[in-house]
Amino acid sequence: MRIRSHSESHIVELDDGSRWQIFPGDLDLTLNWTPESEIVVVLANDDLSSHVLVGGDAKVRVIAQGENWSVGEVKSVLKEG
Repeated sequence: MRIRSHSESHIVELDDGSRWQIFPGDLDLTLNWTPESEIVVVLANDDLSSHVLVGGDAKVRVIAQGENWSVGEVKSVLKEG
């Protein structure tokens, strides 16, 4: 799949119409993504995110737009670095 829209840093829309919210700690990994970037959606096997977007060398944790991150888990992961 390719990127249809990535106008907001934390939201990416793919050409299949799916919209994903990027984990705050992974935003920097998407800086090189362009509309030509090939993105693969993979089911995640963790408690933090439902899926992972893989594009180039980047693996980015995501949830569907409209869902909410667990504040406690986000703080814990960001604190760990």
